[in-house]
Amino acid sequence: MKNSLFAILVTTALASTCAVSAGHASELFVVGSWSMQELHKKFEVPFWTQDLPAESNGQIKVKMTTFNQMGIKGSDVFRLLRNGVFDVGMTVADYEVGDAPALAGVDIPLLTPTLKQERRMIKAAFPLVNTVMKDRFHAKVLAIVPYGPQVLFCKGNIHSLSDLKGKKIRGAGRMTTDFLESLGATGVNIPFSEVPGALQRGVIDCAITGPLAAYTAGWYQVTNTLYPIPLGGWDPVITAINLDAWNKLSPRQQHLITTKIKTQFEDPAWQYVGTSTNQSIACLTGQGICVLGKPAHMKLVKVTQADLSKARQILINQVLPSWEHRVGKKWVERWNQSVGKAVDIRLSRN
Repeated sequence: MKNSLFAILVTTALASTCAVSAGHASELFVVGSWSMQELHKKFEVPFWTQDLPAESNGQIKVKMTTFNQMGIKGSDVFRLLRNGVFDVGMTVADYEVGDAPALAGVDIPLLTPTLKQERRMIKAAFPLVNTVMKDRFHAKVLAIVPYGPQVLFCKGNIHSLSDLKGKKIRGAGRMTTDFLESLGATGVNIPFSEVPGALQRGVIDCAITGPLAAYTAGWYQVTNTLYPIPLGGWDPVITAINLDAWNKLSPRQQHLITTKIKTQFEDPAWQYVGTSTNQSIACLTGQGICVLGKPAHMKLVKVTQADLSKARQILINQVLPSWEHRVGKKWVERWNQSVGKAVDIRLSRN
């Protein structure tokens, strides 16, 4: 079934390419991020299937699905985009670090504790990410929007990062695993759907995810402490277009996409990250008005400057040096000139 669907979508992609090259109304085959996430439902779908076609007066038509609906892995999205299987693709940056290790440099645990700091960093990182995407995936970046802060949920009481020593923690990504190990914790890779059972059986003590995802999945039933610190980064989702597809668009169409994707997709999606995070924490803890459903009563741990300072030193002295050796001098220097300047850190690989 999945193979048949995949074949149909590939055929659709080839047909759309022909339509673009014919010089008539351009048709784009767009593959979105996780279909169950609010980013896709509230922002990707409306922008690509409604707003952009309307703004172009029907000169840009879109066929849209998501990578999970196609039956492909998030880590395969940009590889398939490079091969022209579809025109536009979206996936989490950290999913693609196997093919492009430099992308890990834009999703670093606790590098940007606040949404304002995260957006400033992503803005600075945009040229770096665009270069990575062009070099590795023959693609142009159109937008970068995070799912939200990936925070910590634990059984029992914790008061600071020091309390994580000896604990088994579900996380994702090399950077997060390295950070946890630097704290004396053990990173465990467990699928999201299996986390509640793993917590109940004592396979893990804590788990990292976004507040909205945790509330929706009922993690408050198997954990009782929430530490709202982005220990797993922010899960930025990159939207990119294949360069061949991009070059077949008219200059007017290119300008329309680049301007409208910022005002009608990026800006409102970033705003939603802040709003939904606050709403979800209110519902998880019962502190404030819960607009999402029945409030839970998790203990909310206050983020301290001492922990933020400790995290920064771990990043500078242990986590980032390890990443430096994986990416090489060229990408380290580009990181220094972009992300590094935004967060006031300079790496020193020679």
